[in-house]
Parts: sequence; C-alpha cells; structure tokens
Amino acid sequence: MNDPGIVGNLDLPEDGPASPPRSNGELVFEAPWEGRLFGLTLAMIEARAFTWKEFQAELVAEITGWESEHPGERADYSYYRRWLAAFERTLAARDLCSEESQRQRADELARRPHGHDHR
Repeated sequence: MNDPGIVGNLDLPEDGPASPPRSNGELVFEAPWEGRLFGLTLAMIEARAFTWKEFQAELVAEITGWESEHPGERADYSYYRRWLAAFERTLAARDLCSEESQRQRADELARRPHGHDHR
C-alpha cells in the first residue's frame, strides 16, 4: 500500500502549514489550475531546479505571512494561491523566471479571451 504522504519522490507533510488539502488521504484540488501548479512544482523539483526543502520554506513563509495579515480570516484563504505565491518567489529567487517576466506573462494570458486554446 502506498503511503499517502509520498507523492512522486517527495514525502509531503500530512499536517502543518505546508500540508496540501486532503480528503480521505487523497490530495484535493478545487480547480484544474491547482493540480497543474502542483504537478509543475513537482516537475521542477524532480528536474532539480530547486529542492522541496527550499520550496517548503517559501510556502510556510507565505502561509504564515498571510495568516499574520489576516488574523482569524478563513473565507478568503486559498492554500493554492499561497502555493502559487511561494512558487513564483522560488522561481525568482533561483533566477529561473524574474518577477517582471512572471507579471508580463500573467498579463498576456489574462488578456486572452475566455476559452482560448492554451497556446
């Protein structure tokens, strides 16, 4: 039987601030982009662009920062929005993709019509 904490070669925490949402031990993604982001992060780690430990530190810092800025609020909290912010900061910190490049690409994608073909 597979350990529910093991995904790919990573031993993901099952509790604590960096623990991904789960239901019955399975990872839960509320939107397709969340699963894609998760997979992209794992692919970058497996490609040795950065380590899980490096990413996890950014993720914990991002979650802790959000919680400090929004004490007691949960309605607007999104685990994968925090994951995305940590991913973006990790890319910039490792000089893999600058914050400016990320903003430009996000703006380009946001201007595309609904239902575009992802090219």
